[in-house]
Amino acid sequence: MQDTAEASAVAATVASLMPRAREELAELVAFRSVADPEQFPVEECEAAAAWVAAALRAEGFAEVSLLDTPDGTTSVYGHLPGPEGAPTVLLYSHYDVQPPLDEAAWTSPPFELTERDGRWYGRGAADCKGSVIMHLLALRALRAGGGVPVGVKVIAEGSEEQGTGGLERYAEQHPGLLTADTIVIGDTGNFQAGRPTVTAVLRGMTAVRVRVDTLAGNLHSGAFGGAAPDALAALVRILGSLHAADGSTTVDGLPADGTWEGTAYPDKQFRQDARVLDGVGLMGSGSVADRVWARPAATVLGIDCPPVVGATPSVQASARALVSLRVPPGMDAEEAGRLLAAHLESRAPWGARVTVEPVGSGQPFRADTGSPAYVSMAAAMRRAYDGAEMEVIGQGGSIPLTSTLAGLYPEAEILLIGLSDPAAQIHAVDESVDPGELERMAVTEALFLREYAASASRR
Repeated sequence: MQDTAEASAVAATVASLMPRAREELAELVAFRSVADPEQFPVEECEAAAAWVAAALRAEGFAEVSLLDTPDGTTSVYGHLPGPEGAPTVLLYSHYDVQPPLDEAAWTSPPFELTERDGRWYGRGAADCKGSVIMHLLALRALRAGGGVPVGVKVIAEGSEEQGTGGLERYAEQHPGLLTADTIVIGDTGNFQAGRPTVTAVLRGMTAVRVRVDTLAGNLHSGAFGGAAPDALAALVRILGSLHAADGSTTVDGLPADGTWEGTAYPDKQFRQDARVLDGVGLMGSGSVADRVWARPAATVLGIDCPPVVGATPSVQASARALVSLRVPPGMDAEEAGRLLAAHLESRAPWGARVTVEPVGSGQPFRADTGSPAYVSMAAAMRRAYDGAEMEVIGQGGSIPLTSTLAGLYPEAEILLIGLSDPAAQIHAVDESVDPGELERMAVTEALFLREYAASASRR
């Protein structure tokens, strides 16, 4: 009964704070905080960082700092000391966002939080400004109910979406800053709305730019086509070698037969979540969970070539592509990058000159789901979600900081939770968050911090 009463009290407090949470999320979404000065002014990111810092100060954080990271962006750090002898929990989020893509394609303006059909729409609403609000809601609920029972550190990153590694390098240069007993990465989400979920596996990523050169300059396709080596055609052949006939990723020397043992991902649900067109098959073999959580996946992210509109009848002298490779735990991302480069170079037809330039990489991650923090999270999710059991999934995406923190603090327990669900469309047009998930996940986090503090005192 006491557990039920406690959960009800926390839930009631969070519910009462939701109107304020909507207002704050609207303020935060309004910052066009894309960490790329070629697209948006750096002042937008600076203003978002200042907003987060002010919010932490308002919550009584004894120490709040704006960290100038090596990639030229700013991360926000805050420390709220806990009771003597209590464990310390690091709460992570990021305030930078993906570019909005075609703003005209949004149903409502991307940087204006808009409620529609029970969801809140705006760039960063789910990924990951909503998680900044989630952390604040959880801490406010605890303060209203007697106090925060653990020491809390908050880190809000300023360049996660750009993958430029500023916070990772800063953490490596200041290894004492983010030390904690448990780290909660608020940058994933639930398998479906209403199904409380932790992400136990992250694929790592490596990316390369591949350039093909065949001629000193473009040529008339009528006069020279058929014999002159076409760089664009060569690039297409090279990129085509990254997949077998069934769509499985094939990089020389890279195993592609991993299996997933956690929550299943039914084909029908995946097709719906991925919005696969009728009649179009899925790529690869094995279960969907095997393919997206336990195996490597090569993706061509972009190609530099003439657009259809305005193209001339020319044989192309040069062509370039950006290729990413997601790699599951058990594989080293940098070694996978070397294998990818060697594969691309070896597939050059007609003696075409191929240059491969590494862009960046982040290591994969696997959590120990039997650790005490996971037991506490399972209990918190059960109480916040009316008895629903915690589900364990993987994520095909990468959060490079996770592996950095795991390497710096091998004794720390790392949990990944968040506000994304399949309907959130993060990184796409019309990104949104379910406010009900924001509310329940804030309740979950508050209950987790209490349960974790209590379990630590019993150990």
